Amino acid sequence: MLPHRLDFHPERDSDLFASVPAAPAVFLLRGRDPEAEPYVSKTANLRRRLIRLLGHSDERTRKLNLRERVATIEYAPTGSDFESGFVLYKTLREVFPKTYQDRLRLRGAPLARYRLENRYPRVSITTHISGSKSAYYGPFPSRAAAEKFANDSLDFFKIRRCVEELNPDPKFPGCVYSEMKMCLAPCFQGCSDEQYSDEVARVESFFDSRGQSLVREISAARDKASADLEFETAASLHTQLEKLKPVLSQLPEIVHRLDRLDALMIQPSSQPNAVMFFRIHAACLSDPITFPLPGMLGSSPHSGASQSAAKEAPAAIENRQSTSGNAVDLRIVGPGASPGQPSVSPEIPAAAAALGRGKSHSMESRVLEVLGQPKAAAPTYSRQETAEHLAILKRWFYRTSKVGEIFFADENGDLPMRRIVRGISRVFRGEKPAADLSETARDYWINRGREAELGDQ
Repeated sequence: MLPHRLDFHPERDSDLFASVPAAPAVFLLRGRDPEAEPYVSKTANLRRRLIRLLGHSDERTRKLNLRERVATIEYAPTGSDFESGFVLYKTLREVFPKTYQDRLRLRGAPLARYRLENRYPRVSITTHISGSKSAYYGPFPSRAAAEKFANDSLDFFKIRRCVEELNPDPKFPGCVYSEMKMCLAPCFQGCSDEQYSDEVARVESFFDSRGQSLVREISAARDKASADLEFETAASLHTQLEKLKPVLSQLPEIVHRLDRLDALMIQPSSQPNAVMFFRIHAACLSDPITFPLPGMLGSSPHSGASQSAAKEAPAAIENRQSTSGNAVDLRIVGPGASPGQPSVSPEIPAAAAALGRGKSHSMESRVLEVLGQPKAAAPTYSRQETAEHLAILKRWFYRTSKVGEIFFADENGDLPMRRIVRGISRVFRGEKPAADLSETARDYWINRGREAELGDQ
């Protein structure tokens, strides 16, 4: 189940404790009795945790001690709290298929559900994903935040907000929204089915584009009114546009239509000179992918690895702007090598070393190469698994303090590769996410810094 397995013998416990890493990990303890329930947990220091659970204990202590019951130990080193949580989720799901949700205390992420299967579609808030033709948008930080965004957004449209199953009847008195001209009132046939369908399509486009479709629609109408010298109409449309801005500003970056929620999360790795990729496709998390960083000085501050080896065999990365200006070349410069003559440090893994031979590879091309492999064989997940992955992702994203970064694909499904390259460097060095600068300004100052370094040499 977990990649590392050790047999536990109480008389040789000191050798076992010395062999396990004093680093974050997910572990599983199995008893001598095959019918006994295994012990599964995560820890920030595996060695210390095993000593506490399996070491000699005072008879008067009330702390849990499993020394006389455990037969085998399984564990998986992790590089971040997010990776620990995800590995723990997968382990508990396999070991305790009936109770893992209660053990993890997973709460469904609040979603805006657009009930397109209904004859007269409407928007509601839910934490469950059903098998209907509804479109789901989220995750929101809370149910209250989802309701506020949905209500504020629907003020710009005229679809119904009632929850009843409609049976249009001209004798029906309607509701307050129809009286205020904020609903097309299909309940008493205040509009045709075609008119309501057109409004439904506008709302769907609004949610799909994170509000940009309505921004473009109002902006175009305002510009046309201004060109036709209809200044009062243009002023009214401009006011409407200004009212829309605070509504869209409350929309978190992670909120997307679930079947189009594609992103890349970068987390520290337990391995030296590497980071971990978590590909997110249709709101589901892939298994972690190790992305080696050959030639990086030292080790990631999150990996717990010693930096002494890196000092004995120094290596550096020579970054150079390509002639096209669209990518940054990654050249491996090892001991005894001069700039422009790549050599491979003996510490670089074999897979990474192969990338450094022969010719330079841009970091962007390496990222695309790594991401292209699992994407072709992306597994399919059930609705329940999708909801669970979304709950795990929501729990991490809305933390006030978190490790790692996430980058979302645009409307065309393309990832922001240049931002990802910078994010890899920040995550590896343990730096906080930085505000994104314009490409031109950032490239300018990077090149200025490189020119200054070359001048000093």
